[in-house]
Amino acid sequence: MNAFDDLLQRQKPRVQAVLNVLLESPYFYKTDHEEHFLFLRRYQREFAGFFESSFGWQLVVDAKCARLYKETWYNERITPSNRDLFNFTRRDECLAFMLLLEFFEHKLEEDAVSVEEPDNIRFRFGDLLLFERARFLDLFPEQTGDYTEEDVRRIMRPVMPQLEKYRFLLRIEPPDDEMVEPDDTIFECLPALWHYSVQRISRPIGEIQDLPPADGTAPSPDLNPVTRP
Repeated sequence: MNAFDDLLQRQKPRVQAVLNVLLESPYFYKTDHEEHFLFLRRYQREFAGFFESSFGWQLVVDAKCARLYKETWYNERITPSNRDLFNFTRRDECLAFMLLLEFFEHKLEEDAVSVEEPDNIRFRFGDLLLFERARFLDLFPEQTGDYTEEDVRRIMRPVMPQLEKYRFLLRIEPPDDEMVEPDDTIFECLPALWHYSVQRISRPIGEIQDLPPADGTAPSPDLNPVTRP
């Protein structure tokens, strides 16, 4: 009997709960269910061995987040367009996500924050907007007229709901009696952002610059998660 089978025999309800949680969403956060998360971390080696030996999947876990990663899709009939995966197909939207990662890492350095910190970073949408516009102008210095503040706001309009849907960001709702302007909306950076690296994707930014802004298909910045929302 291997280590996972022994764990399953001894604590079947808890093992089944963790397996289900991992498959119900691309990301399992500690705040989703702290008891299940801590159980997973305690027996991370057993769970990782089970997924690797049974499915060839990789279990990735840090202090706040766990996810499953699969390298290969075996059903060739399910094309990328049929998969409900986090992905952007327009060049500027893909760049906007990559620039969000730059902004996130900039905030980490500025606030000297590590993944072990109990609280997640928060920011004003207006601050992200200014950062993104400045970086778009750096990338496209000959096209300043195409990246006004309103242009960048338009680029980000479809991006932000996707980042909320796939749980990269959490919109912080203001009190019922308080009116907040769009630029003053507060967002929280959720732990999935730690699983992406600006260094890993910075080289493709130069390649994406050459794609058409509206019709070109930008490479997906995502890995290949097992699950979907």
